[in-house]
Amino acid sequence: MTVSSPENQGTSKNVDGSCPGLPALDVSIAFPQATSASLFPPAASDYYQLDDLLTPEEQVIRRKVRKVMEKEVAPVMTEYWEKAQFPFHVIPKLGSLKVAGGTIKGYGCPGLSITGSAIATAEIARVDASCSTFILVHSSLAMLTIALCGSEMQKEQLLPSLARLEKIGCWALTEPDYGSDASSLRTTATKVAGGWILDGQKRWIGNSTFADVLVVFARNTTTNQINGYIVKKDAPGLKATKIENKIGLRIVQNGDILLKKVFVPDEDRLPGVNSFKDTNKVLAVSRVMVAWQPIGISMGVFDMCHRYLKERKQFGAPLAAFQINQEKLVHMLGNIQAMTLVGWRLCKLYDSGKMTPGHASMGKAWISLRARETVSLGRELLGGNGILADFLVAKAFCDLEPIFSYEGTYDINSLVTGREITGIASFKPAILGKSSRL
Repeated sequence: MTVSSPENQGTSKNVDGSCPGLPALDVSIAFPQATSASLFPPAASDYYQLDDLLTPEEQVIRRKVRKVMEKEVAPVMTEYWEKAQFPFHVIPKLGSLKVAGGTIKGYGCPGLSITGSAIATAEIARVDASCSTFILVHSSLAMLTIALCGSEMQKEQLLPSLARLEKIGCWALTEPDYGSDASSLRTTATKVAGGWILDGQKRWIGNSTFADVLVVFARNTTTNQINGYIVKKDAPGLKATKIENKIGLRIVQNGDILLKKVFVPDEDRLPGVNSFKDTNKVLAVSRVMVAWQPIGISMGVFDMCHRYLKERKQFGAPLAAFQINQEKLVHMLGNIQAMTLVGWRLCKLYDSGKMTPGHASMGKAWISLRARETVSLGRELLGGNGILADFLVAKAFCDLEPIFSYEGTYDINSLVTGREITGIASFKPAILGKSSRL
């Protein structure tokens, strides 16, 4: 098929831009590109040999997760990210890692050290942030809530299949009107014969469109306290609708949940959730895991940039030969070393029982801030290719934005730490008096 060239009337061209009778344009020669992220770059970010801080078991976890993620997820992540669809066929591969359940002991769970669980989170995020969020929601929120707050029967019935990823969990706390102010949630739980009736809405709930087990938080209409409930998939009155048009974590299936007179049997109420303080027990641990997501994302971006700068040439030399590029690369590398040390120290504070909510909050806030800077530098280094998901950096740049906001925004986490070091809570602004001037 040929088309007429408006610039050169009478000259016809093939649809690929070449002229009839001449070989088609070889795009790879005309526009040489570096290796795409579907063939993931070698790890190059452990400059200070922080791997030495890990136990032999934790090092094995790192190698195992890295191998599976690079082989099974890297080749398909861009395609699914662009389509905003979840690659369900990789769930068995993720299940084979035996990291779901993290630090939970027994009930078929791996019983990892918190550092081992954190390393697994980072290695998954290094290749794909969405997969790490999928596991985090399932493991460090839904499963951990059942482990910490569930009955023995609930643990025995649910945790083994969740650990194998045969069933998927989600965690429904956030509501349309209550994000940072989650403790003010309005979804209600009303006691009836044999159980509870849940009414309300939840928003931004990861995995909710396909989860088998939903951990839902609601306000007890009798006590006015927040309780936790296990809601099974396809429960009458339960509806989850996918949130469309996200710019980040596009593989994650976030949903709006509508609960309309959903009946939950008494045996599916979580007995250990009797106030928002109980919810915070789970958030303290999950916040540590979330802090390791930006570490992993930054590692992947650095690895991609490190390879790209050596492959891509301009002005007759590899981009890695230019001083400004080297400075940016070193800046990124320094950030990653510092971020990893803060994350590692958080784990050790948790192990020793010394970690406070302020520690976890500052770790998540500061690490995500440094990661934002690191990924931004990576986007600059890749130039035009820095806006293509094919080279990981653009995708990571977008994926980091929701992580910067969830599990406590940078501002809210800063205020948690600020409250701890000053003794003054500053979350709610003072109500303006009548004489106040705006």
